[in-house]
Amino acid sequence: MTYNTLLTSLSTEGIYTVTLNRPDVLNAVNDEMRFEFRRLAEALYMDDAIRAVIITGAGRAFSAGADMAYLERDWQTPAFRAHTRILTSFFDDLEQIEKPILAAINGVSAGAGMQLTLSCDIRFAAQSAQFGFREGNIGLIPGVGACSRLARMIGYGRAKEMILGGEMISAAEAQRIGLVYQVVPDGELLNTTAEFARKLLTRAPQAIGLAKRVLRDCLSADLSTGRDIESLAMSVLIQTEDHKEGVKAFREKRRPKFTGQ
Repeated sequence: MTYNTLLTSLSTEGIYTVTLNRPDVLNAVNDEMRFEFRRLAEALYMDDAIRAVIITGAGRAFSAGADMAYLERDWQTPAFRAHTRILTSFFDDLEQIEKPILAAINGVSAGAGMQLTLSCDIRFAAQSAQFGFREGNIGLIPGVGACSRLARMIGYGRAKEMILGGEMISAAEAQRIGLVYQVVPDGELLNTTAEFARKLLTRAPQAIGLAKRVLRDCLSADLSTGRDIESLAMSVLIQTEDHKEGVKAFREKRRPKFTGQ
């Protein structure tokens, strides 16, 4: 599948790298990119050759957010809500696709760009990366899932500081508050992220996928319901061939060879 605003490549191991490719405007998200995100989600769901995904940006930014021309239109409120669902649905898809989605954040990550990273499972940042929500400067809020995701990720108080204050923070600060997993030198970002992706490829795919779904669903469930969700997932995984292989490998003191079955 080819795109105009995205570059994609698939390694022989099954790591699919997606690069936001509008570097002249800091990879701002325009209409075309929104619609290509929808096509991308279909590919991530359906293509079994894709086993893990890395999302990054071309040039000196991950993404500076929404293309300003998009926000300057004379929107009718219902039409804007309907159009916003395109991006919201894509971010929701990233959380539900039962494959690991990693963000390699190579520069500025703001607005919609930062909301994209929050939808990824694990975030790696270059030392030069910066993070923030500047929507308050133009009388808006980060309204494509960021308020709920950010508050759950870094806490209610920290989320308010970032969203109300509107200040950009460094990669080091983002790691300190739990927004990113690891900060690495700029030149090592993609290699470090890919190395982590390879580690995930040694895990049982169904266990990875269900862990994503269970963790997401437990966020909005009470404790009793959360335990039921966990138990149901375990009852599925206990029947898989990968579980049997894992136990056998443990007994034989070797690394398991998971197949996804």
